[in-house]
Amino acid sequence: MARRNALEKASMTPGKLLGMQRISNTNGTLTMLALDQNSSIIKMARTALERTGQHREPTYEELVQAKLDLTRELGKKASAVLLDSVYGIWHAVCAFRFPRNAGVIVRLERTGADTTPDGNGRITVIEPGWSVAKIKRLGADAVKLLVYYEPTHTQSAERQRALVEQVARECDEHDIVFLLETLSYPFAGEEKTSESYLRRKPTTVIDTARHLSALCDVYKAEFPGTLGFESDEQLAANLEALNEASRRPWVLLSAGVDFPDYERQVAMTLDHGASGILGGRAFWKEYFNFDDRAERVRFLRTEGVRRLTAIDRMVKKRGTPWFKKYRLTKGSFARCRIPEGWQREYSAGPEQPSEPEPQTPIIGDY
Repeated sequence: MARRNALEKASMTPGKLLGMQRISNTNGTLTMLALDQNSSIIKMARTALERTGQHREPTYEELVQAKLDLTRELGKKASAVLLDSVYGIWHAVCAFRFPRNAGVIVRLERTGADTTPDGNGRITVIEPGWSVAKIKRLGADAVKLLVYYEPTHTQSAERQRALVEQVARECDEHDIVFLLETLSYPFAGEEKTSESYLRRKPTTVIDTARHLSALCDVYKAEFPGTLGFESDEQLAANLEALNEASRRPWVLLSAGVDFPDYERQVAMTLDHGASGILGGRAFWKEYFNFDDRAERVRFLRTEGVRRLTAIDRMVKKRGTPWFKKYRLTKGSFARCRIPEGWQREYSAGPEQPSEPEPQTPIIGDY
């Protein structure tokens, strides 16, 4: 049997390989910044308004401005930035605020999720009017999809997996990187602080990676446990199991934890095979603690940048390059030789069929 080259081993096509390079650091690790949160930003902005005596919802323009501030001040320190379609990506591009050297990741799903009749299953819904095709068309390097997933809840798990498979096919058709984020969640009657949920969470996180990670190009995982609830030895064992279960390069989300806890989680995660992070609120959630916009921006330029710089340094030093997950190196790709005429076989995608081969005109056929 012929030995597979790097492109075959990593299932890399031109668009996906270019996308992986654009969202990564030069050494193949990933320091990605999440700014696609909508419901949490609306909630934080509402609280900030109430603090000044304004009992109203934040306006569209106020939310857009917050995203622009976050993108401009923090994005240049990241290997890639994740934004949404509602308040984020087009505004950042139009305002020349999107960082020049960062990869572009755009969210696919609608904020929130539908709930199954029994209250114990959550179903992801695509943002109305949005699609993988549109994300590719605007020039993004990757598509991000978030799914809530509980392996023991068969009804919702089957529907969520079907959605992931659908998005995976569409990303393959449009040759764009697919970044999958999965989240565990409390059942009806539970809170995130409930002991029943905390005990279930590590198994859910690990089994979810086993079920779904092979369907994407980059897998965004939760920390498989809770600092202070399990021992460090148990957390290390959980991380080892998560790394083994993840079939693709994986990164750690921040889930809104305070930065000191996230910094500790990242350190442990990188020591157990993670390729980096896709973190959000841990870097910037205090932005809304300030009433004056100048103070908010000052916080981002100082403490926000300090936090992201510290994590980036750690990721570059201790993270596992994404191609190492396939037991490859940069040199493995450099040694690949692309066959002559490859462009004729390269699919143009479902909406743009390849042009037919030119034919010799028939005499009189004008």
